[in-house]
Amino acid sequence: MSNQLVIRNMTRPELDELVGWAAREGWNPGLHDAELFWATDPEAFIAADLEGELIGGGAITSYNGEFGFMGFFIVRPEYRGKGLGNTLWHARRNRLLARLHPGASIGMDGVFAMQDYYAKGGFVFSHRNMRFRADIPQRWVTPRIGDQDIVPLAAFPFDQVLDYDRTCFPAPRPAFLSGWITQPDALALGCRRDGRLSGYGVIRRCREGCKIGPLFADDALAANALYSQLAGFAAGGPLFLDAPENNPAAMELVRQEGMIEVFGCARMYLGPPPALAHERVFGVTTFELG
Repeated sequence: MSNQLVIRNMTRPELDELVGWAAREGWNPGLHDAELFWATDPEAFIAADLEGELIGGGAITSYNGEFGFMGFFIVRPEYRGKGLGNTLWHARRNRLLARLHPGASIGMDGVFAMQDYYAKGGFVFSHRNMRFRADIPQRWVTPRIGDQDIVPLAAFPFDQVLDYDRTCFPAPRPAFLSGWITQPDALALGCRRDGRLSGYGVIRRCREGCKIGPLFADDALAANALYSQLAGFAAGGPLFLDAPENNPAAMELVRQEGMIEVFGCARMYLGPPPALAHERVFGVTTFELG
């Protein structure tokens, strides 16, 4: 059966189908993820086609050839255990390597059960990114945290946001970021200190509740202030945050907020781990595009 598998680029309607599969798997995509992901890198979405039928897919996002990210890896349940997923995964890895500059690294957030499989494909474990949930009361009262000045992110020039983001992400991502911070059904806030950006966060509505991502900040004080303001957007429903275990301050934030761990992924890299300001990463952007 695997000999009949065709690996090809996905069409835009097929990405909607893939997002629907992700929702059924419990991944809880954002309401506008498909259009934002496609606008970032339409060549990133790879289909597994069996006799004209879409049976699997995934993303191989290239950030200007400087960094790659593998995500959104799904095979329809009835086609699992037949070797088709293995063919698709290796084809995606090889295609992404071909899209990157020589020596560029690839990241991924893989489910723990598949960690050994990904290691055989050359990926090395870095740390765990854990999904946490909080149920936000309908009448959310935002606590005052120090004298932090939390303002709409649009108050800052985009270049400042892009420069700050670059300290927390392995490559510049202007196309993604410009859409992400201005998407509908979302709120983007920044923390201002002495007129400069000292952290920012985005919360978006998802199939269930809302997700914060990213949440980047100079320190715990800024991160906590951003979280508290963003949480009000999710009032009356669940709120999710994907926090990295390699930032102790992020783990303390979710503990202080009484969040419950509900899911997790292993962050792994093929190639050298990128040099990032890990102490600034309180919440990753997405498990699908990094």
